[in-house]
Amino acid sequence: MPKGRVLIEVERCKECRLCVNACPFGVLRISERINSRGFHPVEAAVPEKCTGCTLCAIMCPDVVITVERAS
Repeated sequence: MPKGRVLIEVERCKECRLCVNACPFGVLRISERINSRGFHPVEAAVPEKCTGCTLCAIMCPDVVITVERAS
């Protein structure tokens, strides 16, 4: 069971990849789809690996990522 859940505001994501590189567990990847701004937003590719560490959210310069921790 995952310890965290990554929530992404896909319409605000600008595909900078900082969160993808920051995740030590490989949870995130750049998606195939394109948002309304013309970017490929990040997505949780392997959500079950999320530990809730929040490194992805800390690295996001546009604050488009929120991590919910399981209780």
